[in-house]
Amino acid sequence: YPESVGIILWATSNLRNHGQCVAEFLYLMGLRPVWQPGSQRVVDLEVIPLEELQRPRVDVTGRISGLFRDSMPGSVIWLDDAAQRIASLDEPTELNFVRKHVLEEAGELEKSGLDKQAAWRQASYRVFGDPPGAHGAGTGAVLEAKNWETIDDIAAVYTRWGAHAYGKGSEGTYMPEVFKKRMAQIDITVQNVDHRESSMLSGDDYNNYRGGMIAAVRSYKGSMPRNYVSDSSDRSKVQLRSLTEELKRWFRGEAMNPKYIAGMKKHGYKGAGDLATYVAVSYQWDATSDIMENWMYEKYAAKYALDKDMQKWMQEVNPWALHRITEVLLEAEQRGMWQAKPETKQALQELFLSMEGELEERGE
Repeated sequence: YPESVGIILWATSNLRNHGQCVAEFLYLMGLRPVWQPGSQRVVDLEVIPLEELQRPRVDVTGRISGLFRDSMPGSVIWLDDAAQRIASLDEPTELNFVRKHVLEEAGELEKSGLDKQAAWRQASYRVFGDPPGAHGAGTGAVLEAKNWETIDDIAAVYTRWGAHAYGKGSEGTYMPEVFKKRMAQIDITVQNVDHRESSMLSGDDYNNYRGGMIAAVRSYKGSMPRNYVSDSSDRSKVQLRSLTEELKRWFRGEAMNPKYIAGMKKHGYKGAGDLATYVAVSYQWDATSDIMENWMYEKYAAKYALDKDMQKWMQEVNPWALHRITEVLLEAEQRGMWQAKPETKQALQELFLSMEGELEERGE
């Protein structure tokens, strides 16, 4: 069993699906909610006995969004209470990973000078998010600005945005060292998806939060965690896929699907811009999570940038989209994330230079 799991908690999805991520957080730790008869409000948490659970209690760290913090404060309290309850149980540490980690870290903090109560409280924070009043994760902005060199740079930005502890006694206190400790313990990251209206490639929010967490684990732990996506868009058939499987599913099903591309073309300027977003977001996922393969970049180059019909259409409706696609692909090659074929690289460089001149003329 994994000792530690990192989970992304968004407000919109949990409001829509009645708290699937909250339920998963609780169940991994070995808790279930207690509902008030009639109103069905959650009024308490009940510890599931180990004899019934039949597995160890898994340590869970939740990275909440700013909207989750603002619209579901009650859930934040329940999640924090869950971690404290489980850590306080008198159980063997090999069957209670929450207690195991809290005991270890609290001991270290006491040695550094904290009193016992403060050390225990600091070691038991498991809910982290944005600074009070802020929204976002920082990852997308730093990647879009090209203002990074290594995975450690991305992790540092993710920490600055997300290392604010929430729960009893802390309404967003910045605790970077505590957050780094949590990220360094994570064996598995997971994000639940409950609809098909957007995907991990259609916008950068997924990579902003989830990819940022993976980058932080890679940086602070020194190894890649296992990464999964839980798809409950069809609640009668919930499916679990690896992040790589999920990427290839959307890459083949939408990004490279001729019918999908034809549909995007009907939207002119906006359609071209959205196709450019697919390329940019794929690159960003690769930067945080190392999941793109050479053939995928080659497909983007051939289908989106070097195809003559696509070039003609984009130059007519949105040449800036074609410029962005070419620029992102060349950046991926320059950073060593893609070993491009020599002829592909040369064709992209020639296209980029020609687009630079064309856009400059249009600007004038």
